[in-house]
Amino acid sequence: MFKYLKEDIRVIYERDPAANNILEILLTYSGLHAITIHRFSHRLYKLGLRTLPRFISQVARFLTGIEIHPGAKIGKGFFIDHGSGVVIGETTEIGDNVTIYQGVTLGGTGKEKGKRHPTIGNNVIIGAGAKVLGSIYIGNDSKIGAGSVVLKDVPENSTVVGIPGRVIQRKGKRVHPEVLLNHAELPDPIGEALREARQRIEEIEERCRKLCKGRENIPSSED
Repeated sequence: MFKYLKEDIRVIYERDPAANNILEILLTYSGLHAITIHRFSHRLYKLGLRTLPRFISQVARFLTGIEIHPGAKIGKGFFIDHGSGVVIGETTEIGDNVTIYQGVTLGGTGKEKGKRHPTIGNNVIIGAGAKVLGSIYIGNDSKIGAGSVVLKDVPENSTVVGIPGRVIQRKGKRVHPEVLLNHAELPDPIGEALREARQRIEEIEERCRKLCKGRENIPSSED
């Protein structure tokens, strides 16, 4: 468990420019508190206990605002930035070096049994407010844009945005070259579609005005 703690602290230094020193991280990072408590409750869960781990997870939720079911499997280098409102379901599996932001839900889609939560690959970034729902797979090195709702598998090295989530980058070929790791700068395909529709409407209106003007200039038979 201490091996994981050391790695979790290291990645906070790497990924959060606001982190100044180890003492600050240990005392003030709710994401670190939540994952550390989870690793302990998960060990109890693996021993076959159920009520005590759930109670511990609820205490952690009260203290941090982050709810992680003790059954969830989480790899090393996991970073929850800010963390408020994060929910991670029981059968969720998270790989190594994953970063998620506030308001993220890794949840189910109903009352199905068995594996009902997502599996997240290595080196994945999930933006603020995103919802990844169901027993789906998010491939390694992928990025989920802020506010996206993902209901289907995502290939490795892809970028997903929108509701429902759409892949706009795949296999290292970026549709928008400016998209890097900054989830705040992901493109908005819905907004782009609305702009195209508005432009089309303006073109149609201009044609209508020209047609109406042409009819006004046609002399009548009485003239």
